[in-house]
Amino acid sequence: MTTREAQLVELVDADGVAIGSCTVAEAHAAPGRLHRAFSVVLLDDRGRVLVQQRAAVKTRFAGRWANACCGHPAPGQSVHDAAARRLIEELGVEGVPLHAAGVYPYRAEDPRTGRVEHEYDHVVIGRVPADLPLRLDPAEVADVRLVPAERLRADLAEHPDRYSPWLSGVLAVATEAAGRLPEAAALAADR
Repeated sequence: MTTREAQLVELVDADGVAIGSCTVAEAHAAPGRLHRAFSVVLLDDRGRVLVQQRAAVKTRFAGRWANACCGHPAPGQSVHDAAARRLIEELGVEGVPLHAAGVYPYRAEDPRTGRVEHEYDHVVIGRVPADLPLRLDPAEVADVRLVPAERLRADLAEHPDRYSPWLSGVLAVATEAAGRLPEAAALAADR
């Protein structure tokens, strides 16, 4: 079995056009190479955001709280297919319809490991029931919580080091999509 760090990611230019590929490890070595990624935002039927605490063994931003799951499509793989696969792998969640919210390009260096996230991040949104059964992969996820969006935004502003550096931007993209995506409407309702 290939380790996650040896899997291929799709390198992109500033407009998101594919320009090649390299391994996950190569893409995240300083100074970082811009590559395609995705961030899944899940909202329950009460309008709460599902956040996960990244496992302690993660190579980038371990122990920090982030959106439901993140990952990288393989070169040529659709974002939606890759996101659906990671939801199953990390959280044990299947069959969630996902909707494109927008893109959040960012760059962040992990101060503990020196690894770099330089991602052209596709934000996708899904709705799940409040009593959603989860099967967490402990190599990926240490804990999960359902948090009202406004409380999450406030805690992010007060304690940014508790969270992944991309979470604020991902939430902003998802919130901007609330007017056109009913699945994201709860993000705008409490603003």
